[in-house]
Amino acid sequence: MRYVAILITSIVLCSTLTGCFGSKSDIGMSEENIFVFTEGEIPITTWYHYAGSTINPRAVDATNPVEVKNANLSVNLTGMNIPYFTSGTYYGTGWDTFEPTLGITSSGAIFFTNYNGLGDGTHIIRSRDQGQTWEDVGPFNQIDDDSGQTPNSNDPYLYVDKFNDKLVKFDMHALAAMFVEYSDDDGESWSAPFPVEGYYAPQDHQSIASVPHENAIIGEVVYVYCINTGSPALGAQCSRSLDGGHTWDAQQLGYPTESFGNQCSGLHGHVAGGSDGSIYRGNPSCEGPAVYASHDGGYTWSENTITTEVGMQQGWHSHEVAVAVDESGNVHATWISTDMMPWYSYSRDRGETWSAPMMVAAPGVNETGFPTIFAGDSGKVVIGYIGESFDWNESTGGGWSGYMAIMTDAFGEVPLITSVAVNLPTDPLDILPDCGNIRCGGFGDFIDVEIDDEGRPWIALAHNAAGNEEAIIGTIITGPALYGDILQLPFLPEGGNSTLKM
Repeated sequence: MRYVAILITSIVLCSTLTGCFGSKSDIGMSEENIFVFTEGEIPITTWYHYAGSTINPRAVDATNPVEVKNANLSVNLTGMNIPYFTSGTYYGTGWDTFEPTLGITSSGAIFFTNYNGLGDGTHIIRSRDQGQTWEDVGPFNQIDDDSGQTPNSNDPYLYVDKFNDKLVKFDMHALAAMFVEYSDDDGESWSAPFPVEGYYAPQDHQSIASVPHENAIIGEVVYVYCINTGSPALGAQCSRSLDGGHTWDAQQLGYPTESFGNQCSGLHGHVAGGSDGSIYRGNPSCEGPAVYASHDGGYTWSENTITTEVGMQQGWHSHEVAVAVDESGNVHATWISTDMMPWYSYSRDRGETWSAPMMVAAPGVNETGFPTIFAGDSGKVVIGYIGESFDWNESTGGGWSGYMAIMTDAFGEVPLITSVAVNLPTDPLDILPDCGNIRCGGFGDFIDVEIDDEGRPWIALAHNAAGNEEAIIGTIITGPALYGDILQLPFLPEGGNSTLKM
């Protein structure tokens, strides 16, 4: 049940709301109630809440004054921590996907991996109108075992080098070899595939990122990739390129050399690079969820355990610590714990120390999977996951939905979380009872989330319920911007099931 909250004494407000926040038309709320919005009632797929902790791991409904009081929270809904009217939705693409990744360039064009099945290799689909329509932009290279565009594409992967506004397609074939292709013109044309030969077998779970570096030969950045070797003891292996992905160093340890043979997981989350030249890779240490950091362009790494209090899920996502870097160089991480819920922590000293873990799932969510994260300006972050909720249908469960948890002041003492499900409860993305703990349909091993230059978050998902595994792109119709000044994003059209094309 939703509650409409009255202002309570534990909420600190200025004497006049317009004096604190600007005009009410900018923010979309009334003086009488901070959770009453001029845009309309709170949608059934939107929640305003506070995080759970290791002492009390359940979410606290911010619109319910009784819950807030019982949780003994002294909240401050001012400054960057104010609520915005927010609503989620998704758009169908008409193509299938597997382990979806996405990228967004400065033009606003959105790019999404299309698995395309055996026989044609991975293609990239593009939208130039904020997800409303999509087209296949290839690459349309010769398909053979020598060119890199092969019919056997195990792990499609797409990355946008934000420092050069370049699309990077990083594809893995037959668990043995990888190829890099790139586009400097929003997918209109593509480079030849450049081979990235591995030194261990299998080569799996590859990811790539760029960081500014003084030794760079092309584009003023180095590219760093990391792969899983299939051996927990051997751990992840990483390599770097100084010339825009054309040639690569030999693979080397993606963790401190003194830890060789003493790793507990070879699998890892996506690599993330910061504007200060630091690069991060999330995966468990032998003590708990961890982030590995390199401050010299991928040559050497440190191991930084986030917490020993909140462990890793003992199932499909036992390896997946997702990591992101905001514009100020702060590091953000999320993972699924043993309680099957998403937890979050941040570091403000380049990964050396971490905040107390926060459970960030929306109220009513009872099981989750596929954690992913992206950060905008300092302290602004979006966490993506799929979740199941029995609140929507107490007898059978509501099926699985795609969620985004948005924070505009993650470093605040009690940050407000605005969570949205991008699909309605009557339109689940999957109905398997254990989708969060298996390789589930088009979700594969992972999903992806990113923020466009306007500050709007986008999440790459699959719609499995009809058996077609259609690629869908989730977003918010409106809500707070995660780049620049805090403001209400312009409205997008409502999407949903009617936009599916397969």
